[in-house]
Amino acid sequence: MFDSRPTSRHPSRRFDAAVLAALGERVRPISTSRTQLLPVLAPLRGLFPEGGLRRGSTIGVSADRCGGGSTLALALMAAASREGSWCVAVGLPDLGAVAAAELQLDLSRLAVVPWPDVQWGDTVAAAIEGIDVVLLYPPRIVRADMVHRLVARVRDRRAILIVLTDQTGWPEGFDVELRVDTARWVAIGRGEDCLRERLATVTAGGRRSAGRPRCQELWLPEASHAIAST
Repeated sequence: MFDSRPTSRHPSRRFDAAVLAALGERVRPISTSRTQLLPVLAPLRGLFPEGGLRRGSTIGVSADRCGGGSTLALALMAAASREGSWCVAVGLPDLGAVAAAELQLDLSRLAVVPWPDVQWGDTVAAAIEGIDVVLLYPPRIVRADMVHRLVARVRDRRAILIVLTDQTGWPEGFDVELRVDTARWVAIGRGEDCLRERLATVTAGGRRSAGRPRCQELWLPEASHAIAST
């Protein structure tokens, strides 16, 4: 998982939340669609009780020391972006276009805010106003009142908020919680040219119908750098 956090030490990289607000106005016809569910890639459907991302919901993603959380979180946005939904990743300065494309995201529908600075809450709030899926890697300490406002806005605007929890204290329950457990790397071939795949068990839980635990083995990623079921 990425080990970079929003920080105030990069003033030249500050992102004006007004830009996201303007983008939200442009894409609002898509964001206000009556469709209740946004799609996910086929290998990920079994992690959700309804087989997709429900509008107005929050999704927590975490991983053990073997990683895989950021890969899973990004992959959750792939199918939605390919079907026309706008997505934004906030607080992931190491995210590259090649990695996103390999996970099947439509780069023409992806905005990236690598350094949201200390005003990260305003940036996320602006994104929620008009963008379908918001992925956030929050700072290590978050205020409960800010989180409550963001969650309420997600429900009101019928957006989807994916939070990479890592070691953060997120003072709000998630509608769906995904955890990458027992991940291990598998080598294919020998020598310097061998390919490596990460086999992981993903456990899903959450509130209401999502509360029934579900487990699924996934390649995060497989040799082609994509997500695949076993």
